[in-house]
Amino acid sequence: MDPVVPKPPVDAHSASDTISVELSSRRTGMSFQRTRMSADRTLMSVIRTSLSLISFGFTIYQVFEKLRDQQLLTGAGPARNFGVALVALGIAMLVIGIVYHVQFMLELRKERTAMKAAGLVRAESRFPPSLTLITAVVLLVIGIAAIVSMVFQVGPFV
Repeated sequence: MDPVVPKPPVDAHSASDTISVELSSRRTGMSFQRTRMSADRTLMSVIRTSLSLISFGFTIYQVFEKLRDQQLLTGAGPARNFGVALVALGIAMLVIGIVYHVQFMLELRKERTAMKAAGLVRAESRFPPSLTLITAVVLLVIGIAAIVSMVFQVGPFV
């Protein structure tokens, strides 16, 4: 195995080709970071919409459930079912968004690794854990707990 010979740092006195390659490599590395942040923003919009659907559905369900418990309203089944449907839609949307995000990030990481192996990008900075993905998973757990509580009349949300 050949020993790795360190390259001299690129500075203003380096050859123009060397500077051009260095700048191109840095721009490509930054474009991966921008793409990653764009994927996080997309997941945040999915979270925002899912959170709205889950919270609206749970609120509708709770309002009609309380009105029924106080015997102010009879036949509130369809309205409660609509609330459950909104929560289920929010959960489904969140699951699809999480799966899409994970698949996209794995492909991006694979592409970045291939470009690093080809010497086209340095890839010195690593991808940190996605706090957006962690938030989405936590919201998914809360949504599942809410729908279980609504459908089976058990749990902390009854």
